[in-house]
Amino acid sequence: MNDTLPNRYSAKARHFHWTVAALVVLAYALILSTDIFPRDTGIPALLLQSHFWAGIGVLLLAIPRLIERLRHAPPSVSPPLPPKLELLSRLTHWALYAFLFAQPLLGIATVWLSDGAIPVPGTSLAIPSPFGVLPHWGHSLESIHQTLGTVFYYVIGLHIAAVAWHQLVRRDDLLKRMW
Repeated sequence: MNDTLPNRYSAKARHFHWTVAALVVLAYALILSTDIFPRDTGIPALLLQSHFWAGIGVLLLAIPRLIERLRHAPPSVSPPLPPKLELLSRLTHWALYAFLFAQPLLGIATVWLSDGAIPVPGTSLAIPSPFGVLPHWGHSLESIHQTLGTVFYYVIGLHIAAVAWHQLVRRDDLLKRMW
């Protein structure tokens, strides 16, 4: 496929999109799986830590993804969207970007404030909290993190529904731009 076509995202943008999408799905799957296993098996703790590091991966990739997005305007949809739909599309995309930053940062702050350090998997190392341990604040941020996670089920669902609508009803080239 030709990466220089004007109606496609750059190869970098496509790579970031699909990798971040996979990490978001993984993070949700991991956190939703923690209640399946008995606590005394240690599996929920492993799933929780894996959820946390999937979130770190999202954050680390969201930064270059946003830079790529700011450097290269998205290719236009053909045929063009009506102005109101174009605005809704832009708002949804910026909400998704906000989520990609807010959720991991809230997760990091929650762990730091609740536990005092972020453990590095497979080592005895930990990244200490610059704020100390403040369990009340950690609990409050965890509640916000969980609520925002629930809200973004709907934003992600809206994004996927819009892609399906473009592909199946409108039959435009929206999905081809990201493939």
